[in-house]
Amino acid sequence: MRRREFIGLAGAAAAASIGPRSLRAQQKQHRLAFVHSGIPADKLTASAGPFWVRQVYETLAGLGDVEGSNLIVERFSAEGRSERFATLAAEVVGRNPDVVIVNLNDFVKAFMTATSTIPLVAVMGDPVAAGFISNIARPGGNLTGVAINAGIEIYGKRLQIVQEAMPKVRKVANLLSGVWTVSPGEAGYQEAGRRLGMEMVAKEMVEVNETQLRRMFEEMAEQKFDAAVVDEGGSFLAQRALLTKLAEEHRLPVIYPYRDYVELGGLMAYAPDLGELAQRIAGDVHQIFNGAKAGDIPFYQPSKFQLIVNAKAAKAIGLELPQALLAGADEVIE
Repeated sequence: MRRREFIGLAGAAAAASIGPRSLRAQQKQHRLAFVHSGIPADKLTASAGPFWVRQVYETLAGLGDVEGSNLIVERFSAEGRSERFATLAAEVVGRNPDVVIVNLNDFVKAFMTATSTIPLVAVMGDPVAAGFISNIARPGGNLTGVAINAGIEIYGKRLQIVQEAMPKVRKVANLLSGVWTVSPGEAGYQEAGRRLGMEMVAKEMVEVNETQLRRMFEEMAEQKFDAAVVDEGGSFLAQRALLTKLAEEHRLPVIYPYRDYVELGGLMAYAPDLGELAQRIAGDVHQIFNGAKAGDIPFYQPSKFQLIVNAKAAKAIGLELPQALLAGADEVIE
């Protein structure tokens, strides 16, 4: 037997003796920090999380990044408390993960202050309008990710939908989870409200919890608001079941930024496809695991938004939606 043949056979025998499990153990393990401003850490999982969170894990697994095999995931939550952003960012950075997934403009800012080297995959508002980057195609630095809107025009579009549903609407509450008071969204709603003849009133909640939500809805009832819009922050999303329940109890029409609310009984949403955004997030993470630089990965902005209407929710609050609105909706939940 030739020496080359002997070495080949010996190598094959050694691989067979190792077995699939041992081979997987030798794969390079990546460490991902999954951080959210409002969703509890124990809900940032492949089984217990909101749809988009589950979609991130499913897509990663399809790309070969499997938790429990070659992927270690650590989960963190600010639990809706913006005063924890800086401290939590420092804690996560101190653990030196390979990649951080993080949401919300001000939370992203805290991470960018804490590190200039650890790659950040962000879920945030328009990063150019917010001043985080100057080039969508090549963000630079250690930041990439997905935007949850395609510019300030989306806020005017949501108010137009409210006006179509309720032609006599005049006084609208803009529910803000604390840090969003200085966001482009707040300015967008104010400008669109003036244009459409609506009085937009900011209602800030520094901490989004059951006590504060119940107080807020009682206050809006006393002040006779016609409708409300909800910001895109994760603190409200984490409380979506209670929020939609209170809206029904107070018979207050609300338009939401994500379909998750409508699926739980919310009236309507004008929203991006979170499943698509989740796939993009996972794709970014996978590229970085395989050597890409975050700043070289284009920031993704959605181009398609869907109007989802819950006809049952409209009936529950005594709102008769115009047929034209229902006909123009991408989906009507009966």
